[in-house]
Amino acid sequence: MLQIASDYFALTGTGLYFLLLILCLSAIWYYCYGIYAAIQFFSHQTQTDPDFHPPITILKPICGLDIDTYENFASFCQQDYPEYQIIFGVRDEHDPSVQIVKKIIDDFPEIDIRLVISDRTIGTNLKVSNLVNAQAEAKYSLLLLADSDVRVGPDYLRRVIQPMRDPAVGVVTCLYRPQVRGWVAILEAVGISTEYHATVLVARSLEGMNFALGPTIAIRKSTLEAIGGFGAIADYLADDFQLGYLSAQAGYKVVLSDYVIDHAIATESFIDLIDRQTRWNCCTRVSRPWGYLGLIFTHGTAISLLFLIATLGSVFGWVVVGLTWSMRLIMAWVVGVRSLKDPIARKFLWLVPLRDLISFVLWCYSFVGDTFEWRGRRLKLTKGGKLVEITDNLAKVLSS
Repeated sequence: MLQIASDYFALTGTGLYFLLLILCLSAIWYYCYGIYAAIQFFSHQTQTDPDFHPPITILKPICGLDIDTYENFASFCQQDYPEYQIIFGVRDEHDPSVQIVKKIIDDFPEIDIRLVISDRTIGTNLKVSNLVNAQAEAKYSLLLLADSDVRVGPDYLRRVIQPMRDPAVGVVTCLYRPQVRGWVAILEAVGISTEYHATVLVARSLEGMNFALGPTIAIRKSTLEAIGGFGAIADYLADDFQLGYLSAQAGYKVVLSDYVIDHAIATESFIDLIDRQTRWNCCTRVSRPWGYLGLIFTHGTAISLLFLIATLGSVFGWVVVGLTWSMRLIMAWVVGVRSLKDPIARKFLWLVPLRDLISFVLWCYSFVGDTFEWRGRRLKLTKGGKLVEITDNLAKVLSS
């Protein structure tokens, strides 16, 4: 009996050894492909046609203040573009962002800027309700959705809209560089530039763009109508993902622009980082469960450490760790520093292993929960990524 038990544990240990080794090799392949995907994407810059400048309506849903809110808003009013309008949508007339918008309107009288204040709600995601309310004032057939915490250069509209020269393109979206204050925000920014954007570029290269990224989404009004309007995404947490996904399902092309915008990250505490990352992870898990599970093949930093422990600190274990971490850091440099030209990634590249370990722990944690806090509301994610607000009555039902 003791011999059987000994053989069982030896077999189990061998199986774990090879499983971890396979995962490490898969991660190394992923890092190599991430390097290729980034170089391939940024080596072909979109040519700008100076005669292509259709009128655009910019929709900006706002709630509260971000880092440098005035400067962010003002950057959209300084576009080298002949005809566009900006519509800000907010729910509460007492929201602190309202005064900033009014100052923007006063400071840029030559720009068609409108402020829509309305608490009309069409779904659980209040950001989408702001978009719907703002769209009622839209004059043009090209819409550009831009978050309140992004800042852009004067060539932003002219460059982002270029893929729309192809009538088959229904959606254009952008990568972004994090702008931060504080060490926790730096930790989050390193993950965005060197980890998240790598997955975006790999996904684009392998299967094409069938999703969009929230900070900037340009969409034709006809495309939006074809997928059911904003009402089709009003109950989803990942409204940006759904805009791209539904458009791709409807037969429209989704294009990733080579224009990189600046995105303010206002994470102030480690708890905020955990909450935000958990919210994103849970959303990805319920929206694309197999894709989320497949992320295990990208967590080479943590898996290689587990492999080192499984091999009891062997020389081979250290070789695998060294090779895995080296390829991870090279991919981080190519994506974050060389491609995105992110100064935060350049200065804090040494934080990548720590950020990877945190990401792995949060990836594991996100398998056990589907409720979270968001802007003072308690929400539950249902199958498919829809949101349900947890009221006192619902909380009693869930706990019974």
